[in-house]
Amino acid sequence: MIEQSETVSRYWTACEGRDWAGVGALLAEDVVYDLPQTRERIVGRERFLRFNIEYPGDWHVTVERVVSEGRHGASWIRVAHEGSELSALSFFEFDAHGLVSRITEFWPTPYEPPGGREHLVERY
Repeated sequence: MIEQSETVSRYWTACEGRDWAGVGALLAEDVVYDLPQTRERIVGRERFLRFNIEYPGDWHVTVERVVSEGRHGASWIRVAHEGSELSALSFFEFDAHGLVSRITEFWPTPYEPPGGREHLVERY
């Protein structure tokens, strides 16, 4: 059985390469994709692939970190899209066959921290 972190890495490599057949081969037929911040859910491999194929603009993925344990995996990615860079945290669940059965993805928005802690932190 392939290590789940390898599956997550292959997923992002296929996404970056717009290899939708390769992405589809990693997904369960009834995969569920959740975006909690926008309260959107996509159910099914074909709908998920279409969502990504039709996503507007030119975007590129850089993987910062992938971890996995058992039937769970997670990644931190950076996406360059239309002149800005966004970070995303993606949590993967795998079925008994090692296919991705659920992806829950968070796209946090950067914000300015509250004052009063400048003596403790470094900004980057």
